[in-house]
Amino acid sequence: MTDAGSLTDTRPITLPKLQRDVLRIIPHGGLGEVGRNMTSFEIDGKILIIDCGVLFPESTQPGVDLILPDIESVMDRLDDVVGIFLTHGHEDHIGGVPYLLKRKPDIPLIGSALTLALVEAKLREHRIKPYTLTVREGDVESFGPFTCEFIAVNHSIPDSLAVHVSTKAGTFIHTADIKLDPTPMDGRLTDLRAFGRLGEQGVDLFLCDSTNAEVPGHSGSERSVGPAIHEGVRTAEGKVLVASFASHVHRVQHVINAAVAARRKVALVGRSMTRNMGIALDLGYLHAPEGTIIDYKKALQLPDNQVVFICTGSQGETLAVLNRIASGDHAIEVRDGDRVILASSLVPGNEVPVSNMINNLMKAGADVIHKGNARVHVSGHGFADELLACYNVIKPNYAMPVHGEYRHLVANSRIAALSGVPEDHMVITENGGVIEMVDGIPEKVGQVPIGYVYVDGKTVGEVTEDDLKDRRVLAEEGFISIYAVVDPTNGDIVAGPEIHARAFAPDDSVFEPLIPTVRKALEDALDDGVRDKYRLSQAVRRVVGRWAATKQRRRPMIVPIVTFSHLDD
Repeated sequence: MTDAGSLTDTRPITLPKLQRDVLRIIPHGGLGEVGRNMTSFEIDGKILIIDCGVLFPESTQPGVDLILPDIESVMDRLDDVVGIFLTHGHEDHIGGVPYLLKRKPDIPLIGSALTLALVEAKLREHRIKPYTLTVREGDVESFGPFTCEFIAVNHSIPDSLAVHVSTKAGTFIHTADIKLDPTPMDGRLTDLRAFGRLGEQGVDLFLCDSTNAEVPGHSGSERSVGPAIHEGVRTAEGKVLVASFASHVHRVQHVINAAVAARRKVALVGRSMTRNMGIALDLGYLHAPEGTIIDYKKALQLPDNQVVFICTGSQGETLAVLNRIASGDHAIEVRDGDRVILASSLVPGNEVPVSNMINNLMKAGADVIHKGNARVHVSGHGFADELLACYNVIKPNYAMPVHGEYRHLVANSRIAALSGVPEDHMVITENGGVIEMVDGIPEKVGQVPIGYVYVDGKTVGEVTEDDLKDRRVLAEEGFISIYAVVDPTNGDIVAGPEIHARAFAPDDSVFEPLIPTVRKALEDALDDGVRDKYRLSQAVRRVVGRWAATKQRRRPMIVPIVTFSHLDD
């Protein structure tokens, strides 16, 4: 990785001076998209940040590993950051922390025990030892001008927290990701009593999760997936492979319980799965009888009907464990009688790779159980009725929907309206919207530019949209290079033109009819007195581009190289 200064770019972002006792809110990611959640809150010269996550790339962003929040507007203010509160341990909320702390390692991290343990494991890989403060529900802590009370909420990972923040400008509650699970696996309910108490005191602004705001009804309890997972494990003839998100502790607990009941051993496969579940076991968030969990290499020596493998790869990711197994590129082999359970939701955009993976698994003989044919998943984000319940309990003066695409934010605002929040008290914005609160009244006052900060291998923030466009062209349309040597003195073509390609045609013979046309274009330019390499290259580019578009219906990347037969003067 390059130095953390590469997170910056050349855009000058200068915000007007903030008046005293005014709260400024800027979302740096997570609004208008699902992922890279991060929001900064500033008052009286001090900044509190809530979450710092990542967004995973789409197929239109080839070569990109992660996408970070755009923090350019606070980059020169990191000395004023009093802390980063991490609501829970999912990557879209903590994944960007190492890249921010590379810039200033001593910014305090605030969060629950499990959340901090997960982020500390990530930071060790970056050789960063953070300053941390462990909090739990009911705790009240002050960070400069911010007084924070932490509130238990349900989500698809234990130890999630919402936060109530009091400032001189007013109060707000930020739910982060939330649902109302009536029978949570750990017995830890979303604390509606705390919401109600704080609502009675008066909450000026409610920042509420929007991810499932469009979905009517209730999301259901995590306990409801237990029977299907137990049945899937109990009735399997061969080995069982369960794919889940690497942080879904409760889902893994279901699988362990089912394996114990079926007298099977459990093997964790995949670096992130092994790391995260190891932390959950050590901290007591995950429970397994002694001897149940064994090394996966030992599990390979057991009869198939005595083992359950829990792995990553439920989204069909190319390098994840399950996809490698499906492709025959892993020590674990799938055979007739084996069963695969995809115990997670399907992230939009992953339909094709997941479908291909399922087909490959079934061709190998596996029976595949997934959300479409069994109740093996419930969402960790509350549906519309759950969000309405939160609004009804808190009764905020203003609503600012967060976490979701724009349509989700609008749906959330309609739920707020149903609870009685006036239409003109909705604060709907996207990343970069500058909201200022005075005397409990928030108002959008401006916009700062927010872009994508790409992590690409060891570089951070150096890949541009133009680079990605070139990569897409290479991936989809191919690459053609043309090489020629000319004598600038007499205007003769000394060598070439030679044409080579990658990912354009089965072989280079397709270019044989094109070579005379390229030669003629060069000769015509030379006869007209052109002796500039760039202009000669452009003449070649036009001919090849026209041929590719009309004859092949393709738009490849074209790289003409015209050089002279002697050194320039």
